[in-house]
Amino acid sequence: MSDQPSGQQTVLKAEGLGKRYAQGDLDVEVLRNLELSIDAGERVAIVGSSGSGKSTLLHLLGGLDTPSHGTITVDGQDFSKLSAAGRGRLRNRLMGFVYQFHHLLPEFTAMENVSMPLLIGGTSRKEAAKRSTELLARVGLAERLEHKPGELSGGERQRAAIARALINNPRVVLADEPTGNLDEETSNRVYELMLSLNQELGTSFLVVTHDLELASRLDRTLTLSNGLLIDHAL
Repeated sequence: MSDQPSGQQTVLKAEGLGKRYAQGDLDVEVLRNLELSIDAGERVAIVGSSGSGKSTLLHLLGGLDTPSHGTITVDGQDFSKLSAAGRGRLRNRLMGFVYQFHHLLPEFTAMENVSMPLLIGGTSRKEAAKRSTELLARVGLAERLEHKPGELSGGERQRAAIARALINNPRVVLADEPTGNLDEETSNRVYELMLSLNQELGTSFLVVTHDLELASRLDRTLTLSNGLLIDHAL
């Protein structure tokens, strides 16, 4: 991996990261001594075959699972030194998540779904509504604020999910196959939205995808193979 540019801040870093699953006679090493560094504003794609551990890696980086060994730091803070509650607060404040399936709560409107991370973090309902309304307008959903997920198209649901991921102005967004459930045209629109928001807000994006053409539009593409990340820029 190339040296970090002078003055460029690292927002997400994994060092010696490993994950092993052992139960009875089963002992599988999914990740082994993996190294990763994401700079502020950087857009990085991770590709790899099915079952290579891409989703496991994202869960570890997001503090949703615990590594067998190694360290993960977000904005200079070591996940391993935080309690479960502390990791939750760090995720809420510094990280956003987008998944293949939008995971919007069906009983709430688009505005209410996007407001959730703010409300969890202690923002008032009035301020949360104001900020979520503004962000939904930026992703082209100004006319859909009061619509529930079942009343939105697949692309609209994913745009709402991206707005939810960005509502706390996170340092980094982790996206797991964010367009995997969409048709090609809608996928392109969602990717264009992510790229434009990256440029506008300076948020880093780490995107797991099977689409090599879309991955090529990001700054770097890493391949996860045999538990290690291969940087094609090397």
